[in-house]
Amino acid sequence: MAGRIYTGIGGWTFDEWRGVFYPKGLAQKKELAFASSVLTSIEINGTYYSSFKPASWQKWRSETPDGFVFAVKASRYCTNRKQLSDAVESIERFVRQGLSELGNRLGPINWQFMATKKFDAEDFASFLKALPHKVDGITLRHALEVRNPTFKDQKFYDLAKRYNAAIVYADDDEFPEIDEPTADFTYARLMCTKENVKTGYTGPELDKWAKRAKAWAKRGDVFVYFISGAKVRAPAAAQALIERLG
Repeated sequence: MAGRIYTGIGGWTFDEWRGVFYPKGLAQKKELAFASSVLTSIEINGTYYSSFKPASWQKWRSETPDGFVFAVKASRYCTNRKQLSDAVESIERFVRQGLSELGNRLGPINWQFMATKKFDAEDFASFLKALPHKVDGITLRHALEVRNPTFKDQKFYDLAKRYNAAIVYADDDEFPEIDEPTADFTYARLMCTKENVKTGYTGPELDKWAKRAKAWAKRGDVFVYFISGAKVRAPAAAQALIERLG
């Protein structure tokens, strides 16, 4: 395989994981250390709502092992705009808040757009042009999570490919399913876990995702996150997929 497969969940603080994923009695301040010891990646979601000081990013890095990687969800102030060309200052402020403190733990940035945001080639070209390639000498990788069916358009695929931006693959009943090789890595969010299935997805479904992840890895690194759906089952689903991937 050309790339490594990173598998994880969204965030690491969730009451219903305590006693189910986290051992009973584990101190909350030790939850990130535990999660990163059994998963290979986590998508930081809190950054969508607020910014964090460099000390927080330093702390997250120090609590995770070598080889572990964080994806970072970009600020909503960058993406929830009528005109994306107006987001330049917000993008700069977001990437400069302390992301580089993660060092080699920094994985892709997920730029998530609302389902009401429709594809406009000129609008998105200006946005992609504004995305920085580096911050403090660290290379940045960008993923676009689009949720409107108008993005199922070859013009969008070509535009993303021009800027080496991955289009987030979504396993969801409402959002468009796009599997296009537009970047040198793949980003997937699997959002259909079920609470009545202990591992979120059934065994055959997880076998299918493992096979697909290995196929994606032929073209570069792969980042797979179990998010939404029955959130309580996300860690079990991630661990089951990691086991299948060997």
